[in-house]
Amino acid sequence: MLKFTSTDKAPAAIGPYSQAVAVNGFLFTSGQVALMPGTGEIAGTTIEEQAERVMQNLKAILEENGVGFENVVKTTCFIADMNDFAAFNEIYGKYFTSKPARSCVAVKQLPKNLLCEVEVIAVLDK
Repeated sequence: MLKFTSTDKAPAAIGPYSQAVAVNGFLFTSGQVALMPGTGEIAGTTIEEQAERVMQNLKAILEENGVGFENVVKTTCFIADMNDFAAFNEIYGKYFTSKPARSCVAVKQLPKNLLCEVEVIAVLDK
């Protein structure tokens, strides 16, 4: 059975999708960007500020499902400029201390011209 996540502690979906879906012991999040919960305002102008907000949004979705960053087994990261890779990694490393598998790619453009987006897959019954 599918369980759809909807928490006001993370930004509402800005399209026809859910914040996350749990199924068969796994949680799949939608990509999280640097939008403030409730207002949808962009959080910060630097990669560091935006990455922090992304991580806080992911944290809220994980917590809504009773898990934390240590349950994450795979991340997919999108950054708008590969020159921000090192700065993004600094923020990323503070949260993903368990070192899940990861893909990280530079993309031409992200929604609202944001600088980064991260989606995760987590184990729910670790």
